[in-house]
Amino acid sequence: MRQDTWSSTPPRVRSPAVAGTFYPDDPDTLREQVLRFLEAARTDEPAPKALIVPHAGYIYSGPVAAAGYATLRNRTHPIRRVVLLGPDHRVGFRGIAVPTADYFATPLGRVPLDTDTIAALERLPQVVAYDLAHAGEHSLEVHLPFLQLTLGDEFELVPLVVSAATPEEVAEVLEAVWDGPETLIVVSSDLSHYHDYQTARRLDAATAEAIESLQPERLASENACGFLPVRGLLEVARRKGLRVKRLDLRNSGDTAGPRDQVVGYGAWAIR
Repeated sequence: MRQDTWSSTPPRVRSPAVAGTFYPDDPDTLREQVLRFLEAARTDEPAPKALIVPHAGYIYSGPVAAAGYATLRNRTHPIRRVVLLGPDHRVGFRGIAVPTADYFATPLGRVPLDTDTIAALERLPQVVAYDLAHAGEHSLEVHLPFLQLTLGDEFELVPLVVSAATPEEVAEVLEAVWDGPETLIVVSSDLSHYHDYQTARRLDAATAEAIESLQPERLASENACGFLPVRGLLEVARRKGLRVKRLDLRNSGDTAGPRDQVVGYGAWAIR
């Protein structure tokens, strides 16, 4: 249990890096926008063990991400821990980075980190404590308001930035934290980038088929920026005999952008 109230050392907080750009920095506006996305994505789908969801600016990918997060409203058990993996867009390093922070902050408040689990993961050779990898990274941050507004304050976070790591190294980390229904795995990834609308639809349909048929070996960087964490998750899902269900598949030409150069987004539940 966290003991910050008994310590004279101030907690270490990772501040928002993309509030005001990828999503609103005003708490009321942010809350209203995310709740509107979730309401539009209302579903009877049960809460899954794992989600694959996109990480672009909310006007582009928010409706697709909400298709995944709306399922968490149907959970029948508490979710105490969220393991959140996303690709490195900014730094470049070997391995999978954990932060040294105690909290990640958004305009909606602080999310506590599961520092015990993070410390245990650091025993794996591919896991490194590297705050720079987290400082400006948006692929994890944009998911936090969705988690805050679906799970409330009942969860702790394990944030992982994946850079030069193998799918097998990602899978080893996931196996170490898999546990039971109290742990949710979230993998952050967009799909194809900057093709015309019809080309993107064709490419993303092939990526979706690979994901849904549990064939991670068919995924590469041109399919999804988060292909490494996605492949690691699919490796574990295949070993455990899990199923993947598509919740949404669109691109920025369907949501808020022009159709000459689009980015693809998908949401999947694994259970």
